[in-house]
Amino acid sequence: MHPHTNLLTRARWELIPLRNLAEQLPFLPPASSVSVTASASKTLEDTLEVTSELCALGHRPVPHIAARMVASRSHLEELLGHVDSMGCHEIFLVGGDVTSPAGPFDGAVGLLEALRETAHSLTSIGVTSYPEGHALITDAVLHEALHVKQVLLAELGIEGHAATQMCFDSKAILNWLKSERDSGFALPLHLGIPGVVDAARLARIGARLGIGASLRYLRKNAGAVRRLLRPGGYDPTNLVHRIAPHAEQLDITGLHVFTFNAVADTVAWRNAAVAGRRSGAPRASISKR
Repeated sequence: MHPHTNLLTRARWELIPLRNLAEQLPFLPPASSVSVTASASKTLEDTLEVTSELCALGHRPVPHIAARMVASRSHLEELLGHVDSMGCHEIFLVGGDVTSPAGPFDGAVGLLEALRETAHSLTSIGVTSYPEGHALITDAVLHEALHVKQVLLAELGIEGHAATQMCFDSKAILNWLKSERDSGFALPLHLGIPGVVDAARLARIGARLGIGASLRYLRKNAGAVRRLLRPGGYDPTNLVHRIAPHAEQLDITGLHVFTFNAVADTVAWRNAAVAGRRSGAPRASISKR
């Protein structure tokens, strides 16, 4: 199996809990690994509701828990109890994109520390990473937080991985990861890439997430949005091919695919890429939904 094929077949599909998601769920491959986001315009309970629906469909969902959206320690216990009741034992932990924390947790590190004294049945936790930097957080702070998360996961006896932000620059990704590996970062990495999305869908999702969330995303990720809105759209195939030869050495174990709920087009792209074909531009019949 070619290295890029290995990565492509181990894709996790990121979904957003919006009403337009229901029409796209039938396009998920059977028993898919699925990441369910936590949106500042929704609640964590909305995320878990979609997680439950995906469980019922036979998929393997991983809900995002946004630390800044957790209102209290008892709220955290309720959320983890709900996760456990669905038979899920993995979460993806993010800081959260709300202006002010709803409770005692300002970020992912604080919530990980709270797990020392919180009942749960988690066996795996994913955390965020930023190879191309973050507009609002310095590289030094990002580096320190990533290593602290690794230490806390080890102390908790929980397996972990890091998933990257949506990435475009293979050189930046590889240089960042080589540097982190040299400095002792050992968690497996899932490479975050955009799926197939057109400008109209991106705009509609931005509107549904709310103008505040949309403006925060654009402010932090203006370069990413420009790439996605290029004429003809963005095809991540070349990025995967450039990264794949280094995957085994750098412990890149899969893809975290940001679908923007364009599941049909994104899965079609992945299947074509596995088969060695170009999927072409997004299909109008699906992209207009």
